[in-house]
Parts: sequence; C-alpha cells; structure tokens
Amino acid sequence: MSDPAYQRLVLKLSGEVLAGDKGFGIDPNKANNLAQEIKSIHDMGVSIGLIIGAGNIFRGIQAASKGMQRVTGDYLGMLATIMNAVCVQDALENLGSVTRTLSAITVAQIAEPYIRRRALRHLEKGRIVIVAGGTGNPYFTTDTAAALRATELGAEVLIKGTKVDGVYDKDPFLHSDAKLYEKISFKEAIQKELQVMDMTAISLCKENLLPIRVFNINKSGELKKLVLGEPIGTLVGG
Repeated sequence: MSDPAYQRLVLKLSGEVLAGDKGFGIDPNKANNLAQEIKSIHDMGVSIGLIIGAGNIFRGIQAASKGMQRVTGDYLGMLATIMNAVCVQDALENLGSVTRTLSAITVAQIAEPYIRRRALRHLEKGRIVIVAGGTGNPYFTTDTAAALRATELGAEVLIKGTKVDGVYDKDPFLHSDAKLYEKISFKEAIQKELQVMDMTAISLCKENLLPIRVFNINKSGELKKLVLGEPIGTLVGG
C-alpha cells in the first residue's frame, strides 16, 4: 500500500451526512458507514481531528429567521454538534478505534473540555479527536471551527466531506450544467462566493496557507483514495 499523502488532517463533515436518506436526525447505519470510512484512514497511521456540523438537528440561522434570537439559536446548534460527535464516537469505538470527544462547551459527563494542548496529546497518542461545540461562540459556523482547529492542531489539510463531488460554479442539484472545479484558489473562491465554506473559514485557511479538499463522503472508499494522494474532489488553495 502507498504511504498516505497527509500525516495529520482535520475532517469536517456536514451534519446532513449523518441523517442519510431521512434528511433529519441521526441514522445509526449512516453513522456506522462514516465510522468505517474514518477508521480506514486512521488504520494507515493518519492523525485525525474530526468536526461534525449540526444541520441534521438544528440550524441557528434558520431559527433566527423565524424569530429566535441569533445567539440562542447558535448555542442550540453547538449543543446539537455534541450530540452528533457522541454518536460518531460510539460508532468508531464499536469498530475498535480509540477516540476522545473534546467540546468547546462544557459537558463534563460526556466530553472533555477543548484545550489545545490536551487535543494535541490525544493525537500524539494515536487517538481520533472529535471536536464538538463549534468555537464555543455564537456567530461562528462549524466550518470556521474546523478551519480554526485545523490551524491550531497543525493539520496539513482541511478535508470537507459533503453530499456532492466537490466545488461547483453553481448548485449541481439545481443546474445540470454545473461545472466541477478540480482546483481553485482561495481568492477565486472568495470572489465568486462559491459554496466551499463560509467566508470566515476560507479567509482563515488562506491566511494560514492551509489547503482545503472538498469531496463526496457518501462515495465509499473516496476518503481513503484522497488521503493516499489521488485527485479526488476539489482542491482549494494557493
């Protein structure tokens, strides 16, 4: 087997991926499939930080548009990320992986507090580190949290697993002629307002020269191919 192209990475998954075909909530079978994908690269010796969104359970921005205070909605979204993190942690441990969930919001019964040096120590010991609770602050998305943690933890790449094959010039679900980018610069992604990640996350990656790779997590085996260096999905960087 070839050596992995990355020794340490942060994998950001959208919460919707956990919902599977249901579109809402958590599908245990989907959680198990995701755990198998993640374990396949961890078994190659890759150091992994994992961050999961909350769109399958709660979206603060949508709640704010219906009258809830934005700060309240964002905190509820952060709590939902903890639920997703514990679900994936359970699925990974059922497969024999050693994990730790660290949360930016204190929930001592089910997760350790997120402390950078503690997270690094877990990674050094070969554990999969699942980071929950976003940044711990309202007005920041889990995309931004992923960019921040990837930078803090010394990741070589930020990988975003989505429901589509990469970054397109327009929504591929709405436009059959949407063009898939193989590679695009940070500047282009920002100028064209492409749906890679939110602008804060992209700007943070740009400032720290952290490449982003966007791919379809629903395709079995794609994550492993990507980590082995195959040109899967879209590379954002430069």
